[in-house]
Amino acid sequence: MAFKKFKEALFPKDSDDELEDTEESSYETTAKEAFASGNNMILAEPRAYSESQQIADHIKRRNSVIVNLKRVTNDQAKRIIDFLSGTLYALGGQLQRLGNGIYLCTPKNINVEGRMSDDEDDKKSKNKIEDEMDF
Repeated sequence: MAFKKFKEALFPKDSDDELEDTEESSYETTAKEAFASGNNMILAEPRAYSESQQIADHIKRRNSVIVNLKRVTNDQAKRIIDFLSGTLYALGGQLQRLGNGIYLCTPKNINVEGRMSDDEDDKKSKNKIEDEMDF
């Protein structure tokens, strides 16, 4: 606090500086309010299990999160998914696998329609159709 007063005494602010400060602070406030209000899509690429709590915090704020687990080991990925599954269960949300190592975490207020299919699912359905169409 004393440093700020000392700085103001040595370098008085211009009206342009004050305008600049208010613009920056209003932008930061607006961004924080929008971020905290929910209904945002967050992309997360954790590099360690410790980052799973930050992802859970986004979900608690009613934001949807796409989690890419390709940068963590298989062991860490399993732990992260277990943690997020518990969080989503407690909050009434959903976890949906979008692809290899990519998951969509949605809170209770978001409805997701449809499903993503894997190459394995496509192969199984083709084989089933071919078996049914045996001539």
